[in-house]
Amino acid sequence: LLRMESGNRTSSPVFILLGIFNHSPTHTFLFALVLGIFTVAIMGNSTMVLLIHLDAQLHTPMYFLLSQLSLMDLMLICTTVPRMAFNYLTGRNSISLAGCGAQIFFYVSLLGAECFLLAVMAYDRYVAICYPLRYTILMSQKLCVLLAVASWILGSLDGIVVLAAALSFSYCGSLEIHHFFCDVAGLLPLSCTDTSTFERLLFVCCVVMLILPVSVIVTSYSRVLLAVLHMGSGESRHKAFATCSSHLMVVGLYYGAAMFMYMRPASTHTAEQDKMVSAFYTILTPMLNPLIYSLRNREVSRGLRKFLRRGRLL
Repeated sequence: LLRMESGNRTSSPVFILLGIFNHSPTHTFLFALVLGIFTVAIMGNSTMVLLIHLDAQLHTPMYFLLSQLSLMDLMLICTTVPRMAFNYLTGRNSISLAGCGAQIFFYVSLLGAECFLLAVMAYDRYVAICYPLRYTILMSQKLCVLLAVASWILGSLDGIVVLAAALSFSYCGSLEIHHFFCDVAGLLPLSCTDTSTFERLLFVCCVVMLILPVSVIVTSYSRVLLAVLHMGSGESRHKAFATCSSHLMVVGLYYGAAMFMYMRPASTHTAEQDKMVSAFYTILTPMLNPLIYSLRNREVSRGLRKFLRRGRLL
């Protein structure tokens, strides 16, 4: 499978994904559970994107940004789970350098884009609650689209940087990746090249992609909390908290797992730990996001009921 260069370096490496499941009864059940979660995530996020597109009452900045989050989640889970399922069912665990690079690019790009988009969503809630009379000016449709596009572009730039570095390394020896998809953290131990400079660059990228958006989120919601506490009406406070709590739940799930994964020293990582954490925010979180927003949001629930009634009438 490998064309060898001088020494033990490979010019066209084929990696082996060791996966997350074996064929024991327990792991077979867990694999079926993952497929179930994948199906729910696909249906939930597809429904959110379609619903927000079709319902004119949801054509606001907040729901447009929510549709972009659902689209990112949809692409993220499709980047990892189908390949993992194919490998498990066929027993063919090999993946080419090109295939590995494609997974790395989409995975890193989508994670980065979600980081920035969650910050934009926090800013949107800050403007809506703290400056309600100027909301349509401060968060115009044009600005909303530009911020969403900027999230996609910044995430893609991060993906390009990481991909270029990963493809520049030489790989030798055992090419087994202790993961269920190609992650740059899993490739680094396989490289014959000194990766210390890249690891420092990766840490800087993590700071930019995680800490800066988190700073925007914390600042925005600190202002929101102060504004809510000064509201005279209990109903207004309840509505403001209900609007923001869904977003904060998603932020907590997403950033908690991502920081645990990428902001720790490499020496503290274990293969099993990385696989479990990665499975959480690449498989479970995309399923939870649409459920959190649809169950806790009256407008989305109303639009979904209207959409289902229309489907029955047809």
